[in-house]
Amino acid sequence: MKKKLIGAAVTAAMSATAPSLAVATTNISAGVWATYRHVTNSDFSSLKFNENLDNETGGDIGEETFILYGDHTQDDGPWRLSTEVRFGPGSFTDPVNNSTGDRFAIHKLWVGRDLNENWDVKIGKSQVPFGWKTVNFWPGDMLQGGYGDQMDVGAKFTGQMSDLDISIAYFHQDDWGETSTDTVDDNGHWGSFKGIPATYRKIKTGVADVSYTFEQEGNSSTFGLSAQTGILQDIEDLGNKCDTTTCSTNDDGSHSAFAAYFEGSYGSITTKAEVIRVKRDIPDAGVQADIENTRYAVQGGYTSGNWFAYLDATAATTDTDTNKADTVYGISPGVRYDYGPGWVYVEYLNSNGDIDGNGDIYESDFDAMYVTMDYYF
Repeated sequence: MKKKLIGAAVTAAMSATAPSLAVATTNISAGVWATYRHVTNSDFSSLKFNENLDNETGGDIGEETFILYGDHTQDDGPWRLSTEVRFGPGSFTDPVNNSTGDRFAIHKLWVGRDLNENWDVKIGKSQVPFGWKTVNFWPGDMLQGGYGDQMDVGAKFTGQMSDLDISIAYFHQDDWGETSTDTVDDNGHWGSFKGIPATYRKIKTGVADVSYTFEQEGNSSTFGLSAQTGILQDIEDLGNKCDTTTCSTNDDGSHSAFAAYFEGSYGSITTKAEVIRVKRDIPDAGVQADIENTRYAVQGGYTSGNWFAYLDATAATTDTDTNKADTVYGISPGVRYDYGPGWVYVEYLNSNGDIDGNGDIYESDFDAMYVTMDYYF
């Protein structure tokens, strides 16, 4: 469900009406999802995360979402396009901090071109090549927060050199527009907070990822390294900092992160492991806040027929001088069933901390049960 275009796509083969138009294939499809959530333990009092309310009501069904996908490929040319637009409360988008000001967002939109047999380029909003992503959907990326399902706006080159898979990218900003910090799945971890105007966002970011895969008798083991570094821009009241001739861009912060990771597939068993080192200098009215922490993540999964059972586990420690939080963790066992046009997820999240808008950790108890169903057509 998370990043795959599945289901019955409406496919149209469009023949060229003039010599300059290439034969192309267009795939259009859509999907919906919704989830049942029952909070069983929470330090938060808001209605969405209130355990006392859920104990009275038995939980709630919501986060309803409609998703529209479109893909276009030249059958005899190098160009292609891919897009995903999400509508609804479950779109993982924040009206206060996104570019639309509403409950819909363009999660993905890129134009790609094959440069040769080994290399291609994508221009637009695409996935940041950094580490790996968790299986679980509704519990989220847990303590990978901000470095899980990143989708930024820029240009990305992907290809192979010898036996290495390589991605090199430049992302001019983390979302569309002048002040948006909402990256759909990672909102809340890059200077934005639910219901509170954003104060900074990442811009001018370079990213590189290199991995090597060993394959033998249907099994594979991948070892990789990822790195990203860029600028943090203070966008609070940005419009009032421009006069008729100049603007103060407030590009006075910075961020960097490094990841070492492993992915394995051995018959019915899948395994993953990752370490992420994070550093940010937060722009705040000219005062720098130095953020440093380390995240750890492991994942194990087992496939049997249409069933997939898995465990995602993350932990994080902070080295920020002003942060006295102890080590925090998030654990999410789950099972996913493929019923044909979609999946059903049953997951439980147990955590004693999370990632804040500055990218640092904080302590908070939160446990919840999630049952999610999606359908693609």
